Amino acid sequence: MDFTRSIHRFTVLPTLSGELAPLQKLAYNLWWTWDPEGVELFKRLDIDLWQQTRHNPVEMLGILQQTTLEKLVADEGFMAQLTRVDEKFRDYMGARTWFDRTCNGEKRMIAAYFSMEFGLHESLPTYSGGLGILAGDHLKSASDLGIPLVGVGLLYRQGYFRQYLNIEGWQQELYPENDFYNLPLRLERDESGEPVAVLLDMAGRTVTAHIWRVQVGRVPLYLLDTNVDENAPEDREITAQLYGGDQEMRIRQEILLGVGGIRALHQLGIDPNVCHMNEGHAAFLALERTRLLMEEHGLRFTEAMEAVRAGNIFTTHTPVDAGIDHFPPDLLERYLGRYYRSLGLSREEFLGLGRINPRNPHEMFCMAVLALKLAHHANGVSQLHGEVSRRMWKNLWPELPDEHIPITSVTNGVHTKTWFSTEMVSLLTRYLGFRWRDDPTDPVLWKRVANIPDSELWRTHERCRERLVLFARRRLKDHLRQVGATSKEIAAAEEVLDPEALTIGFARRFATYKRGTLLFRDLARLEKILGNSERPVQIIFAGKAHPHDVEGKELIREIFQHSIGERFRGKIVFIEDYDMAVARHLVQGVDVWLNTPRRPLEASGTSGMKVAFNGGLNMSVLDGWWPEGYRGNNGWAIGKGEVYDDVDYQNEVESRAIYDLLEKEIIPLFYDRGADDIPRGWLSCIKASLQTLCPVFSTERMVREYTQLFYLPAYRQWEKLSGDRLSLAVDLARWKGEMHQGWSQVRVTRLDAGATAEVPLGAVIPVTTEVSLGDIPPDQVTVELYCGVLDSRGNIVGGELLLLSHGGAAGDGLHRFAGEIEPRFCGRHGFMVRVMPRHPELGPVYEQGLLAWG
Repeated sequence: MDFTRSIHRFTVLPTLSGELAPLQKLAYNLWWTWDPEGVELFKRLDIDLWQQTRHNPVEMLGILQQTTLEKLVADEGFMAQLTRVDEKFRDYMGARTWFDRTCNGEKRMIAAYFSMEFGLHESLPTYSGGLGILAGDHLKSASDLGIPLVGVGLLYRQGYFRQYLNIEGWQQELYPENDFYNLPLRLERDESGEPVAVLLDMAGRTVTAHIWRVQVGRVPLYLLDTNVDENAPEDREITAQLYGGDQEMRIRQEILLGVGGIRALHQLGIDPNVCHMNEGHAAFLALERTRLLMEEHGLRFTEAMEAVRAGNIFTTHTPVDAGIDHFPPDLLERYLGRYYRSLGLSREEFLGLGRINPRNPHEMFCMAVLALKLAHHANGVSQLHGEVSRRMWKNLWPELPDEHIPITSVTNGVHTKTWFSTEMVSLLTRYLGFRWRDDPTDPVLWKRVANIPDSELWRTHERCRERLVLFARRRLKDHLRQVGATSKEIAAAEEVLDPEALTIGFARRFATYKRGTLLFRDLARLEKILGNSERPVQIIFAGKAHPHDVEGKELIREIFQHSIGERFRGKIVFIEDYDMAVARHLVQGVDVWLNTPRRPLEASGTSGMKVAFNGGLNMSVLDGWWPEGYRGNNGWAIGKGEVYDDVDYQNEVESRAIYDLLEKEIIPLFYDRGADDIPRGWLSCIKASLQTLCPVFSTERMVREYTQLFYLPAYRQWEKLSGDRLSLAVDLARWKGEMHQGWSQVRVTRLDAGATAEVPLGAVIPVTTEVSLGDIPPDQVTVELYCGVLDSRGNIVGGELLLLSHGGAAGDGLHRFAGEIEPRFCGRHGFMVRVMPRHPELGPVYEQGLLAWG
């Protein structure tokens, strides 16, 4: 007998008096996590309990005795602070926002942001690393900017694992259960008080999911949970762990996120017209959006899909195919067979949506391909990653040159208010004023950094470094107690690291391509660098390897062994259980942030951006965001962006470059002090870093870009296609069908450009072409010249498109088009003619197979 089904359940909540009621309201809105006074307010309740609960005010309020809470009312200082924070929160929630001021006419836009993980705060462990932290920062900036956006994800009972290292330094995993009723989230309930439920078919079984709401300032985040009594035991495990389980678990989670996420919003009365997929995990949402439109308007799949595609955005974070989810056909048939047939799709049509070549039966179903095919906008997360992504997916658009492949880039950023130290905020406010906190994207404000006295900037950063060293010592002592170290060894942890020494930080996911041990390639040289008593240098490491990544775990073990060995003891520390709290201490306190990925495998990276905002300097391979950030005077580049086929040789070259930079530039600059013991050359680099990087690499800038480049255009296109009962979407599907039928007749039959062997710079070259269109009217095609400089292989590089005008019919379906080329550079040039369809209302429309070159 299952006795758990007979248990009557209820929830006990803390009872707060009228004057303390704002505490509970603040605890359940994560706005406090990026307001320094809000953080201090909750720390003031009980500093020890604050640490024990991983900074979770909801759990604290549940633990504190009612008498303790009532005593707070008599504490005038506490009540005054509570009043200030509550007023600040109410002002924030009611303020006129950037979206109100600049996009007031777009009130009907509702964007939904889907992600497998969200890193909002260490008290809510629904994240593993950079993807989740970015998603959390995205929601926070959307709140600050007033974007009408909701988040959608999954609520994991065990989250991502907690890390601890055994006595040898080998990573071990713990999976503590999250108590949702003591986390800053609430279960969504209907008018009768029952949980709002989402139902899905999973391999013939009905799976129920409940919806939990996390309030992130103005933005709600909805998280789905299958750990409910109605479900079979194996289905309750769908939301047990983030990135846990096998391929079958992954497809179940992605169906829940994509299909279940749309159904959850529908159940809550939210009908998003823009959906943003943060990675391909959520790509099934496009199918569910299509199904709902088919059901509502009696449409066919192709008709409804035209409207849905217009309102979809896909952000890819992965520069290698191995990092993307691929599913075999039999697994898809098992979990989505009935679903795709309900959409009127055949097995081949459905599988073709996830294949580069729809007719290749041996190709696996790829979630990124599905997302790219069903999204009108797609982007990488740095300029370099945009280039890598266009090369990576060019076979989806074989008729287009690389630069015209429809994948652009929006470089990542960080939520400044979350990651700034309180000391740095205070300093910047004194010299920049208050406006930079609400608009960190104004470069003019950051010019005022030059006015900060060197002594104040240096003392501010020194205090943050001291706090990092104390934090590292405390965490090291905790680790030593856990592994049963002697009292002498624990006491010795008080002496590790030097609060005044040059401190290098390295913290990230321990994947092999990030090369966490590159610094240890020449141990004798590293020992010489770290062992200089006159110019001390120390390194703090942190990070997790995936539980199944043995190579990543070996990297951690190697670093740990070096940290406890005689050579580097006290100079190298590994902080276990990397999370947002550890990250804040590191990015706020280090002097130099080391980043060593193998180019071009780092899509973006954001930890170095957080360091820059706090007065640290970056030393990085020119990968991800750093090619855009590096200016020569604001940090250091490891190499010049070279990529070698021999990985071992690449490691050798770049490890030597790191040692050279440390010995010849970084250490001398840090320890070049005047009589006042202030490193003015170093501070000059810090000021250059703050001035050049802070206005650019924030999520405030990033989310504005997403809104202006993607959300609003996608909304307007959605609105255009979905109006009048989707008549334009229906017409577009019909029109595309006709174009596919008649396109075989389209070809360039003649191209004339006069005598073009040699022309002087500035000369105008007239071009005429004759195009066979068959039965297609000339006003339904766009004819362009694609022209530019040729490379050594005779290919056009960085070409531009020039529109040709219709010059009349020539009979038998032939039409003349004409235009001019005016070369702006000397050298070898070339040109081609491109013909593509043009919809009467939507303009040029590119569809695979509907392009002719000549």
